[in-house]
Amino acid sequence: MDTWMRFMSSDGGVVFGRVEGGYLHEYESLDQPVPTGAVLSTRALTPLAPCAPGKIVALWNNFHALAAKLDKPVPAHPLFLLKPAGSVIGSGEPIRRPLSYAGKIVYEGELGIVIGRRCRDASVEEAAESIFGYTLVNDVTAADLLNENPHFPQWCRAKGFDTFCCIGPSIVSGFDWHSARLVTMLDGVERQNYPLADMVFSPAEQVSLISQDLTLEPGDVIACGTSVGVGSIKDGATVTISIEGIGTLSNTLSAVCEIAL
Repeated sequence: MDTWMRFMSSDGGVVFGRVEGGYLHEYESLDQPVPTGAVLSTRALTPLAPCAPGKIVALWNNFHALAAKLDKPVPAHPLFLLKPAGSVIGSGEPIRRPLSYAGKIVYEGELGIVIGRRCRDASVEEAAESIFGYTLVNDVTAADLLNENPHFPQWCRAKGFDTFCCIGPSIVSGFDWHSARLVTMLDGVERQNYPLADMVFSPAEQVSLISQDLTLEPGDVIACGTSVGVGSIKDGATVTISIEGIGTLSNTLSAVCEIAL
């Protein structure tokens, strides 16, 4: 397995590459993984979200256990929404409560698929080859907005605020998800602990079926959906999401939305 990260350098530039032993071996980009020859100490770099997706495809009802709990039928095709690129933050960055919203904010710990090459109308085999690697996602939701308007469920608004898509800390290529478990902790208390093997659609099946609907580009992320144990985050609380072999994504809900002047 290889671990890939994205950083900001001291001069404000963005660098991407393979991390090993505290050093970043720089590569041209995620879609052009060609080494530049540069080797940088990660101590001199500021971590960012490991990719800059043009879009995040977020699945709903993709785990058998949650479908059973909600008494929902297992879907025949992935059920998904899109989160905007501007919602992405990395590990350690604060989730900002919107100034316009005082309601419940919810965490959802998820496996993230990172696309490595353009993918359209792909077979399952082609889709598997299009996966660059895997990361962690906290699909944050302003839960009270979902059904605020009885005539139109507001999935994109509720999940699309700035900072509402936490991704990181790294991308791991060659990761075997089949026997892995995802664990979500809220202020140190375990809230989710579920097997990834309980997915309705495997990662390759997700990529294949979603590529029938829209073109997936390098760097795009598919959030594979969550299982049981979703809950609310109080202001000041910290959510950590972990998968052994990928790492830990940690973000704290801030009560104040910082506005750039």
